[in-house]
Amino acid sequence: MQFHTKAMNKKAFIFDLDGVIVDTAKYHYKAWKKLANDLGFDFTETQNELLKGVSRVRSLEILLDIGKVTLPDAEKTKIMHDKNEHYLQFITQMGQDEILEGMHEVLLYLKENNIPFSLGSASKNARLILTQLDLIDLFDAIVDGNDVSKAKPDPEVFLIAAEKLGKNPDDCIVVEDAIAGIEAANAAGMISIGIGDKEMLKEADLNLNSTSELSLDLIKKILRN
Repeated sequence: MQFHTKAMNKKAFIFDLDGVIVDTAKYHYKAWKKLANDLGFDFTETQNELLKGVSRVRSLEILLDIGKVTLPDAEKTKIMHDKNEHYLQFITQMGQDEILEGMHEVLLYLKENNIPFSLGSASKNARLILTQLDLIDLFDAIVDGNDVSKAKPDPEVFLIAAEKLGKNPDDCIVVEDAIAGIEAANAAGMISIGIGDKEMLKEADLNLNSTSELSLDLIKKILRN
């Protein structure tokens, strides 16, 4: 069934990547764990929680602190490169079966009904990941870590996405799973949908436990209001 209304076509969606469309966090963990093992110590999933939302440089510092390892800066640069190579090896094996529940249907629905949508991600590998998932051609615009100079919670990534979509910020709906992302969406004056822990993402305009709750009926309701 088609829902072509002016109100719906006026709106646009901006999706974060990790935790919203796909879960790449497990591959970051595997890459850091391999690096730790190569340096002679173990790295647990519990310790990996310390790296969430942290830059690659700071993540390495935390990892080395855990292993009580001291390295010169030149060696740090090399092993950060190695870590990224390990991560790339993992994500180049991804397929559509790793798209989070319900999200493929949501993207197809928006495309079929001419509702524009963009990616708004900090990942510099976003285009590669979307290509692996066979989703890249669905997006009207892509803004990733290569396009921004300021990290979330700065709203830059979402404002650039809105501009690429030709939309005013207040007509954009952001779907995010991180506190910094919700703060960025709110700072941009956009509607924010938080995926995940409702207490942690309480600043979102709408909270959902998982992507499975972002149903087509809910999408239609959001677009009408």
